Amino acid sequence: MGQVIVATAVSVDGYAEGSGGDISVMPLDESFNEHNAEQIAGAAQVLYGATTYRQMVSYWPQVPDNPDASAAEQRIATKMAEGLPVIVVSDSMTSDDTDPWREQTTIVRRGDAHRAVSQLREAEGDTVIFGSRTVWSDLLAHGLVDQLHLMVGPKIVAGDTPVFDGVPTTGLRLMGVTQFDGSPAVVLRYRVEHD
Repeated sequence: MGQVIVATAVSVDGYAEGSGGDISVMPLDESFNEHNAEQIAGAAQVLYGATTYRQMVSYWPQVPDNPDASAAEQRIATKMAEGLPVIVVSDSMTSDDTDPWREQTTIVRRGDAHRAVSQLREAEGDTVIFGSRTVWSDLLAHGLVDQLHLMVGPKIVAGDTPVFDGVPTTGLRLMGVTQFDGSPAVVLRYRVEHD
């Protein structure tokens, strides 16, 4: 059975982005890349919403040619270049929007997302969701997320929408806490308690 794992950055005051959707104010350092590289190394596929997908497909293919990219970024870029399957939940995207990941991308319409994710959970291998708060909060609200990995950064960003906005009361069980050398960020890993 596969697990659906949400890996997201969260400010101390509970936001995934600052005012006006500004993610540049988030307190992220290299530990964020290290954590994400670890998650993607063990993933059978990744899942994004359309906005996050567009950011990722425009960024990661350029990393191998960037001499300033960190070792963790290079590991992520290599995994993506090797053809890691990508699922994007969108009603507006077409295959024309997926280059250079066209061969590894599957577009799932919103109305089909719950069924598609249920099938992923029944198959072997984990699905990791990065960013994509609108998508994963809906999946969490419908019992389709198994783990939350929250990278908490030491900053109050006073954003517009709390990271768990629209999610009903949900029980969580702490699986562990990860700290990184030289970083003030921590990762809180929770298992979602399904009724």
